[in-house]
Amino acid sequence: MSDNRQSLADLGSALSQQAAAAANPDAAPVEINGQVGDSGPAREPAPLREQIIDSLGRAYATGRRKDAVARVWLKPGSGKITINGRDQEVYFARPTLRLVINQVFGIAEREGQYDVICTVKGGGLSGQAGAVKHGISQAITRYEPILRAPVKAAGFLTRDSRTVERKKYGRAKARRSFQFSKR
Repeated sequence: MSDNRQSLADLGSALSQQAAAAANPDAAPVEINGQVGDSGPAREPAPLREQIIDSLGRAYATGRRKDAVARVWLKPGSGKITINGRDQEVYFARPTLRLVINQVFGIAEREGQYDVICTVKGGGLSGQAGAVKHGISQAITRYEPILRAPVKAAGFLTRDSRTVERKKYGRAKARRSFQFSKR
């Protein structure tokens, strides 16, 4: 077995070689620790993921937010969004909740190009809208893998893990104390 012990002097010389190679890109490859390597951080682009669709041509994904869970099916269409058998204007009456759902299509520049069928359970309306948004984000990246980069950069593929803090004993709520009584 070879002895690979190195000192700080070896590290300093390796770093100076690397800096010199970065300053002069036409020079020969740098040898560090017995390995010949490229001086620059030339990385290959990440391979494109495969399209994941079912036999009916739909992409499926699950979205979660707070206590809400949304099952989302996405297919090409006219832009109709159906939630629990009702239109989105009926189910989410508040415009802000509809805006949350349609953010994904705005980022991906695909407004009115996909039909969404969704079933959502648990939580309140705000959590359900967040769950639907998360599910649509996952489903659109499965249908069109090229959209993964802009959707991920917007932060829509990450599940928002914030939930309600539990009530503690000896307290009125999670942090609120009972009202103080002097007498």
